[in-house]
Amino acid sequence: MNAPVLEVSNLVKRFGGVLATQDVALTVLPGETHALIGPNGAGKTTLIAQLFGELRPDAGAILFGGQPITSSPTPERVRSGLSRTFQITQLLREFTVLENVAMAVQAHRGHSFRFWRDARRDRSLNDAALRLLLDAGLGERAGVVVAELSHGEQKQLELAMALASEPKLLLLDEPMAGLGPAESEAMIAALGKLKGSIAMLLVEHDMDAVFQLADRISVLVYGRIIATGTVDDIRSNAEVRTAYLGEGDEAC
Repeated sequence: MNAPVLEVSNLVKRFGGVLATQDVALTVLPGETHALIGPNGAGKTTLIAQLFGELRPDAGAILFGGQPITSSPTPERVRSGLSRTFQITQLLREFTVLENVAMAVQAHRGHSFRFWRDARRDRSLNDAALRLLLDAGLGERAGVVVAELSHGEQKQLELAMALASEPKLLLLDEPMAGLGPAESEAMIAALGKLKGSIAMLLVEHDMDAVFQLADRISVLVYGRIIATGTVDDIRSNAEVRTAYLGEGDEAC
């Protein structure tokens, strides 16, 4: 078996007397789509923030590609191949779809001093950006100003921008949040195209999406992972059904 892309062991985060994550252990394998689910307040956002370097754990260890990153700052993690999307999109709304992705590609190539140059004149940037937009299912909207996109299309654009860093692991923070049925299907299709080619840790409320996309699922309840397994394992787990799934598929 290939070595995990991500290994988390005994991760603890306290806020005063509250344990937001309790001895969390988690692995993500190369090319795996690993979903993280749990009720509201379970600690999912806190865990993602620790993985991305926005919060420092109080105890435990994080290995990425076999290397310790527990104390590494976010930019260093990004350079090593970690990328993420956010619940709330972070886009340049006055620029076109293609320009947003082209500038993300430009930044990844180490030309931050040219970040605001007219990327429309750089064919190599535009070609790379268009390929990413096609991967995200947004190729036909390349020339549209971001402010004119639907919420779902903005989520797809953010996915394309996250892919611009050529990540080894993509952290997906509720990519279906706020999407209608058609937009959710478009996002599921885009993520489905990436399955197997890139490791993904998917935090998601939409259980239909989770069951369609996940190779394995970990269930987080009150900061503690109570189960990890395949879709069938999680569906049939009595503790999971009591703690989470039995509360309703949208109570994540």
